[in-house]
Amino acid sequence: MAEPKTLEQWMDVLRKVEPRGKEWILLGLADNMPDLIHRFDINTDLRQQHFIAQCAHESDHFQVTQEYASGKAYEGRKDLGNTQKGDGVRFKGRGVIQLTGRYNYTTCAKVLGDPDILAKPETVERFPLAATVSGWFWKANNLNAVADRDDAKAVCKIVNGGYNGLDSRLTALKSCKSAFAALA
Repeated sequence: MAEPKTLEQWMDVLRKVEPRGKEWILLGLADNMPDLIHRFDINTDLRQQHFIAQCAHESDHFQVTQEYASGKAYEGRKDLGNTQKGDGVRFKGRGVIQLTGRYNYTTCAKVLGDPDILAKPETVERFPLAATVSGWFWKANNLNAVADRDDAKAVCKIVNGGYNGLDSRLTALKSCKSAFAALA
């Protein structure tokens, strides 16, 4: 297999994974892949394939960069760091991997040195942040090591907190591996 190198190759891979993905999301992720690879060590075919598969599912097949739900269900969720009134809605899932909760937004803003992530959470819906926060989450949760084992179920558990959408994630991973193989 060969890692995509050009924007066109990344777009081809992403279209093969999710042919009905919205063009602005496909382009946003494709354009940011070189930075994600370098900055967050998503630097092998297998890591990239798992990352893309998770992004595909988490963004509803590259349809959205903001969770559909209002976030009210996250109110008072201390495990997400939602300790202040309104945190659930304010820090609902955003990005191609859905960054969720005050704790994740706060930690990500500090690590990336971008106060807008916390001050204006809606900026996470737009590229390049939609990709960057996803790369940060990936590395912060040591997902490269899990992807290196090709353990899609374990990757899903860390990203989702459970196995929601496992079949969708596995289908995206299979499509991504096939798209990479076609580059060789």
